[in-house]
Amino acid sequence: MKDKDVFAGGLPLGKETDYQFNYNASLLFPIARVQGRDQISLQSPLPFNGVDRWTAFELSWLTENGMPRVAIAQFDFSCDSENIIESKSFKLYLNSFNQTVFSCKKALIACMQRDLSAVCVGEVNIKLFAVDDYPVDEPDNYFCLDSLDVECSVYQPAADLLCTSGIKGVWRLKSHLLRSLCPVTGQPDWASVYIHYSGREIDRASLLAYIISYRNHQGFHEQCVEQIFNDLLLNCKPDELTVYARFMRRGGLDINPLRTTRSAIDNSLLNARTARQ
Repeated sequence: MKDKDVFAGGLPLGKETDYQFNYNASLLFPIARVQGRDQISLQSPLPFNGVDRWTAFELSWLTENGMPRVAIAQFDFSCDSENIIESKSFKLYLNSFNQTVFSCKKALIACMQRDLSAVCVGEVNIKLFAVDDYPVDEPDNYFCLDSLDVECSVYQPAADLLCTSGIKGVWRLKSHLLRSLCPVTGQPDWASVYIHYSGREIDRASLLAYIISYRNHQGFHEQCVEQIFNDLLLNCKPDELTVYARFMRRGGLDINPLRTTRSAIDNSLLNARTARQ
């Protein structure tokens, strides 16, 4: 069964929509994480810790005297939550605040915290930034694979492309060539992927070819990152592994999943942004 069939029904993605400008929590649409994890045979206990960081650039609401306010909102969803939130429904939900009055930022955050936690069935942390205060920092010390001249002919995920050497060390690698397709609309999703690991060196040409192999793959952002993480963990057997992808925004909202074997999240990486994001 294709993902389109699985998510048919109440899913707003790919449908013509009437935008609502007053608060409506019922617009949020959950998708069970287990659906994507079953496809790549991920079972509990999960082999990773992680978070999905969403960034909303079009959040606006009204003060009690009718004055518009804007902010950049940062949402962190634990990878242990039961559901992800379908992205278009999230955009519609945030849009519904445009003509909604809140007494203060704390009241707005509390409202979103309540709604999003209930829908994802898990922990959600929220921060609001003034536009001029939002940080933009390129991740440091990552070698970009994209200059390698690699022959590519596989455009569906192929873990058998990966190979390692006997050299052990700590490695930081990145690529801006990750592309996948929305499983509902078929629209392309572009991302920069960051891989930090220790253990036997992964052959860089093989890793780049593997990343490129997602080019025609249909999968939600979170599922793609978990599949990359799982393939690297099983095929390359690193001592430690972190995989982070920063996807380009659509409709003022981006999704950035991080998965790691570490117990603590690397906030210096999680907080970083590139020119495309």
